[in-house]
Amino acid sequence: MRFTMNLIASCARFIKARGLFCLYFSLFTTLATGQTVTPTASVLSPSQVSQGLQPFSSAAPGAPPAPWRLVGLPKDKAPLAQLDIVALDGAPVLRLRTDQSYGTLSHALPPDTAAGGLRWRWRLDVPMPAANLRRKDRDDAPLKVCAMFDLPLSAIPFVERSLLRLARSVSGEYLPGATLCYVWDHTLPAGTELANAYTRRVRFVVLDSGSQRLGQWVAHQQDLHADFLRLFGAESDTVPPLLAIVVGADSDNTGSTSLGYLGDLSLMKQ
Repeated sequence: MRFTMNLIASCARFIKARGLFCLYFSLFTTLATGQTVTPTASVLSPSQVSQGLQPFSSAAPGAPPAPWRLVGLPKDKAPLAQLDIVALDGAPVLRLRTDQSYGTLSHALPPDTAAGGLRWRWRLDVPMPAANLRRKDRDDAPLKVCAMFDLPLSAIPFVERSLLRLARSVSGEYLPGATLCYVWDHTLPAGTELANAYTRRVRFVVLDSGSQRLGQWVAHQQDLHADFLRLFGAESDTVPPLLAIVVGADSDNTGSTSLGYLGDLSLMKQ
C-alpha cells in the first residue's frame, strides 16, 4: 500500500495534479477491490432504515468495528489522526482527534446501494478556527461525513475524467466519480455549499458553523438523493449508486488540533 501511494504521489507531481491524487487516495484507498462493497430530509419511519452501516455503539472501546477501515496519508505526508471508540454520555461513540494529522474511516457498501437518506449525530469539542475550505493550504475539517457515488465517467468533464481514469489505472482501485461531504466548519455559515479546493469531484455542504454548539450533540438527517441532484445535477440528472460512506477529520494543512465525536450512522431507503 505504501508503495502504491508513493507511486501515486510521484505521478501526480509529474502532471502537476498532486492535490487531486492525494485527495483521492487519502479518502478512497480502501474502496472495493474485489470486496462486496454506500436541505434536510423529512423524518423517515424505522421500517425505511437500512442496516447497511455497522454502528459504533456495537463496539468495545478501542479500534472501530469492521467493516469500518482506517485510512491515512503516507507517513511522510501527515501523521495518522486518532479515530477510536470511547464511552461518552453512557454509550460507545467514535472519537476523532487530530494533531497536525489526517485520518478517515471508510465503510464499503453492497453493489447498487441506492442513495436515500443518511442520519447521524456529531459533537465538536475543540474546533479548528484556522481552517478555510476555500484554500488548498487550509483545506481541513474537524468533522466530516462523506458519501461516495459511482458516477459514470461519461458524465464527468474531460480533464477530470482523464485524471480519474489515470488514478484508477495506477492504483487498481475503483475510485468514485462524485463525493458529497458534510462538514462542521468554524467560519463558513451553515448552508454554505462549495467545491473542494483541489477538485470539483468533491463538493462540501456546511451543516454546522462556529462555536455556539460546541460540546453539544447535534443530530442531522440528509437526503443524499436530493443533495446529489442539487450539487452534481449539471453533470447527471439521475443519482448513481453509493460506493461507500467515509467519516473523518484532518488538521495537517493548518497544523492545528481538533476533537470531535460521531455517533451511529444510518442509511435510509428513499
